[in-house]
Amino acid sequence: MAADKKNEGKLATVDGNHSTDEGLGLEILQIIKDSQQQHGLRHDDYQRYRRYCASRLRRLRKSLGFKMGNRHKFTEKKITVDVLSDSRYLLLVLMEAERSWSYAMELKQEAIAEPRKRYHSLARLRKAAKHGERLEKLCECPRVDARTKLEAQAYTAYLTGMVEFELQQWTPAVEAFNKCKTIYEKLASAFTEDLAVLYHQRVEEISPNIRYCAYNIGDQNAINELMQMRLTGGGGGFMAEKLEALITQMRAKQAATMSEVEWRGRSVPVKVEKVRIFLLGLADNEAAIAQATNEETKEHLYETLLSECRDTIQVVREELKAEAKQRERGPDPHSGKVSNLQFLHSYLTYIKLCTVVKRNENMANMLQVKLKEPQAADNKRGPRPQDLIRLYDIILQSLAELSTLPGVEKDNTFQGEVVLKMLVYKAYRCFFIAQSYVVVKKWSEALVLYERVLKYAREIQSKSKTLNNSLKDLPDVQELIADVNAEKYSLQASAILDIDDTAEVPSQQQVKDNKPLSECLETFNLNHTLVRKQANLVHFPPDFEPIPCTPLFFDLALKHLAFPPLNNKVMKQKDKADKIEQKRKDDKVEQKCQGGLTGYIKGIFGFGNT
Repeated sequence: MAADKKNEGKLATVDGNHSTDEGLGLEILQIIKDSQQQHGLRHDDYQRYRRYCASRLRRLRKSLGFKMGNRHKFTEKKITVDVLSDSRYLLLVLMEAERSWSYAMELKQEAIAEPRKRYHSLARLRKAAKHGERLEKLCECPRVDARTKLEAQAYTAYLTGMVEFELQQWTPAVEAFNKCKTIYEKLASAFTEDLAVLYHQRVEEISPNIRYCAYNIGDQNAINELMQMRLTGGGGGFMAEKLEALITQMRAKQAATMSEVEWRGRSVPVKVEKVRIFLLGLADNEAAIAQATNEETKEHLYETLLSECRDTIQVVREELKAEAKQRERGPDPHSGKVSNLQFLHSYLTYIKLCTVVKRNENMANMLQVKLKEPQAADNKRGPRPQDLIRLYDIILQSLAELSTLPGVEKDNTFQGEVVLKMLVYKAYRCFFIAQSYVVVKKWSEALVLYERVLKYAREIQSKSKTLNNSLKDLPDVQELIADVNAEKYSLQASAILDIDDTAEVPSQQQVKDNKPLSECLETFNLNHTLVRKQANLVHFPPDFEPIPCTPLFFDLALKHLAFPPLNNKVMKQKDKADKIEQKRKDDKVEQKCQGGLTGYIKGIFGFGNT
């Protein structure tokens, strides 16, 4: 709501008609971008944005008094040039176009699972384009300023181009997008930096659509530009899906010429089309990852490659199951040898595991750079050595799986390369475990682990003499040895300083903390702990102290004394008790006699006692 008032506040001016000296004005692109970013489109939530547009339309109609009838009857009202006395009327038409556009995008998302919704999506997109045309016609009024007219024309051209793009009418679509691009480029050159950045962003959003249309028209050079945009992360959302589908379609055309693949000195026929498509695009994907400069783009490309690899491996697994069923039916002449399909499965698994290793190594390199940077002053937690340990654990696990792939168990060269790689990553993992011990000041454990790193490094150097080409894609071991030597000297110095600090602290604490104030009243001591709430004043609870016991008395004359007889007192007490009991019995008989026959009967049945 606050953002809405801010945007609507841009329309307000000195006089009450929301106009300027030049005429009515509306920052169309600025309002659209702010509304979209604040109400769902940052997370591709088109439904939320549509609801926002509907509620804002309701507020605008209420503030303008431009209601469509009442709650009982709908009466349509059209905004004409004669009514156009306030810029909010232009905003009203703009929000109607945005509501239709967001509904079209929402239906397009749902059309992936329900194809029938594509027709409804096209209808809403056409309606958005009609609202855009209405806005452009209203802006032709002389009271509207020149900038608003140009922005309305660009907005209408964009919506028209989207409609033609969805209908696969490539020539009208590229004409509309080029018109939109030209207007925004001119506006960017005419205004300040902030607005120029906004207009240039819109041009970058339109560029993938223009190149895609040009490719479909017949421009073969456009595909290279699209691939470059894919590397830089351009063309998000639905355009990215179209680009991936286009690349897959191109690879499918090339896959018809591919018949086999060679790995570890063995040629394997490739009969499955999906496998051929993946293997053809593997070199392009690796080149794209190598050329990518943005880390987010590189991570996205790694994830895309891994996803394609998993899907391809799943297809080969299905073929392996069918092959296993055929083997069960009859004897297999090649029972002692790994089949071509199984060897192809091993090759694809090798590609997947190597990609996992490269991705985690790239993430580890990023974290190492951040670890060396000085920590920021804010309270945000930066990277720690423990984060790197987890990455190297995943790398070692992937390398262990490589050594167990069917078809390469007896390949000594391959196994030696895997063992060498594992030693390199074990050394790095051990180095960062030592770093984590340094953080918690466990000096002896860290020093032992540094020595273990040097042991791994010497072993790597001895084994790399026979495998010269195996270390070219691995991290530099010499750099690791230099880091370990530097860290060892730093560790020894820190350990010595830490021992000196710990030796001074107990003596101070013994003077200040262990003795309470009641025991050092005769000496002056500047102790700041005495002014705190938990000052050490006395020992509490107090210690136990020995006290003298009470003397013991022994009655030695007890057996030599004769006590007087007590028989008379006992008999008196007994006679007294008998008299009391006899008196109680006489009282009961007297009560029964006074009651007559009724009392006697009550006495018999026990009612007289109540």
